[in-house]
Amino acid sequence: MIDGHIHIEYGDYTLEWIQQFVNRAVEMQLDEIWLLEHNYMFKEFAPMYDSVCAHSEFVNDWFHRKACMKSYDKYLELINRIREKNFPVKIKFGLEICYFKGYEDLIVKLTKDKEFDFLLGSIHFVGNFAFDHKAKLWEGIDVDEIYDKYFEDSISLAKSHIFDGIGHPDSIKLFGHTPSYSLTDYYDRLAKELSNSDMYADQNSGVERRCSNTASLGMSPELIRILKKHNVRIVTSSDAHCPEDVGYKIKELDDIVLRA
Repeated sequence: MIDGHIHIEYGDYTLEWIQQFVNRAVEMQLDEIWLLEHNYMFKEFAPMYDSVCAHSEFVNDWFHRKACMKSYDKYLELINRIREKNFPVKIKFGLEICYFKGYEDLIVKLTKDKEFDFLLGSIHFVGNFAFDHKAKLWEGIDVDEIYDKYFEDSISLAKSHIFDGIGHPDSIKLFGHTPSYSLTDYYDRLAKELSNSDMYADQNSGVERRCSNTASLGMSPELIRILKKHNVRIVTSSDAHCPEDVGYKIKELDDIVLRA
């Protein structure tokens, strides 16, 4: 079993911190763990967030409280140190990168030749709207319009040929909002582009862990069926931000994929 989306941001870049994730992975009978950081943890990526910070006082406060707290060089050094060690589970290292149209060249420049095992592209903002931060931000929002833009951006992400996978591809559902129309066409278009770009889809339990009252576990069964039809690889993940959440409902995520 694989947990393909685990954040290490709450600890220092030490062997001891990584060992805590390994220990939990062993407890959960995992074969692989894929560790990463949000790109906004590094100042090099900060220009990508200028527009969303200027648009929203809430996002601006969030960004200056959370972002640019880590050293990119030290993260890369940690990766090389961990690769020199032997562990009872396979460890991969990557980045989760917020996708904003217009910043593709910057992303390529900052990640080229860094020897990451994977780059995970994710949608966390629709235009300047921070859809997954707080439920109250949805007040007065046109749900259909946001869903349109979310999936169009997701398709652009897949077409960019920058990323190895797409993170939690229907996380737009997390606070229980649904569009008035069928998503089948969007699912099909997205699956085709993921297949064309040889990208995987992130079958993620983090949204349900955060919003168990409003969000289902993992991707929509319809989306999974369409991904499978187009031979898109599906990777299970917890979106853990601390060792104790590693492996969260991975077996259940696997079962959902098999049943879809």
